[in-house]
Amino acid sequence: QVQLVESGGGLVQAGGSLRLSCAASGRAISIGAMGWFRQAPGKECEFVATISWSGVSVYVADSVKGRFTISRDNAMNTVYLQMNSLKPEDTAVYYCAARTSRVTATKNVSYDYWGQGTQVTVSS
Repeated sequence: QVQLVESGGGLVQAGGSLRLSCAASGRAISIGAMGWFRQAPGKECEFVATISWSGVSVYVADSVKGRFTISRDNAMNTVYLQMNSLKPEDTAVYYCAARTSRVTATKNVSYDYWGQGTQVTVSS
């Protein structure tokens, strides 16, 4: 089994920055591509960003393009989400996800493992 633990969430003013981290443990060797999703109250789970196992292939949602950056450190079994120029509409619980395939994916059903989520709140 694989365990994913997110950290780095919190309260920030609009225009500010946060960096989320997601550390994998357990059978981390089975992890391929990883991704970030978010869910705001009363809304469906939304894709944010994904990165391939090698880190070469990256894809981010249009809603965060130019503001959010995904990266990973395989030696540390950790994936990051750097969030800049945050907006109130970015407020949500952010979830880290991992899949055994090394190829990126944008649909939540494509992921095998999920973290417990970390709250990000952006005040106006």
